[in-house]
Amino acid sequence: MKRILKFLLVSTLITATLVGCSSASSTDDSSTSVDNSTNSSSDVNQDISGSITMNGSTSMEKLANSLAEVFMQKYPNVMVTPQFTGSGAGIEAVTNGTVDIGNSSRALKEEEISKGIVENVVALDGIAIITHPESTVTDLTTDQLKNIYNGTIKNWSEVGGEDMGIVVIGREAGSGTRGAFEEIMGLEDQCSYSQEIDSTGAVVGKVESTPGAIGYVSLDVIENSSAKVLAVDGIEANPENIKSGTYTLSRPFVMATKGEISEQRPEVQELFNFLKSDEGKELIQKVGLVTVD
Repeated sequence: MKRILKFLLVSTLITATLVGCSSASSTDDSSTSVDNSTNSSSDVNQDISGSITMNGSTSMEKLANSLAEVFMQKYPNVMVTPQFTGSGAGIEAVTNGTVDIGNSSRALKEEEISKGIVENVVALDGIAIITHPESTVTDLTTDQLKNIYNGTIKNWSEVGGEDMGIVVIGREAGSGTRGAFEEIMGLEDQCSYSQEIDSTGAVVGKVESTPGAIGYVSLDVIENSSAKVLAVDGIEANPENIKSGTYTLSRPFVMATKGEISEQRPEVQELFNFLKSDEGKELIQKVGLVTVD
């Protein structure tokens, strides 16, 4: 009888051990399956590798930084390095072959195109006219704006505001924003600036902190600004009016290349393909710009 009981006890222990091992094995297999599923995400592409360098417009900083971050997440074997030294410097850098892409917040000039530089328009941007937050003026006509910047109008009272001198803030020579603004307004080499500033963010800060100030900046940078945005000829600066062409102070955002996109390295070509995709268009809109199609 004792032998029978001992046999039954051993059998029970063996069965329990086998069941436990089977359960642990099943758990491990399930865990491995989850990890493999995560690692094989379709959002990550391991096939493209290399590096992409870009330099240029400070107005395109928000777009370029967001693009670099998202693109490197999608293509972890690609390093994207953006720098911001102005549109003219960016075009010069791509012309000299020191960067892959020259970012320009203005259309290319004929002499730049003649050197084999290709104008790739990736987005549209509005140039917003901003004033100090306490300004009582909400709208300017094109003629009033032009006369403020050429020095004909010097006091806000001349355009329906309070009796206060106008502090005319502009960008430095070579800035794409300045070039686009002066060209659209017909003010090339005619502006009378109180102060010339070398970055978009610094213009916003100066106008916010200077009573009587007026400035022009890329529309996408003013989302969290306290500066007042003026309408021009009664038309507000917003994406809908920019795309329709009713807001006249708009310009292209250009990612210039030396030669056609099809002649660039695979990783550079893929960057432009991404910008044309639905995901790329969504990114463009998220940073406050307007897609080109």
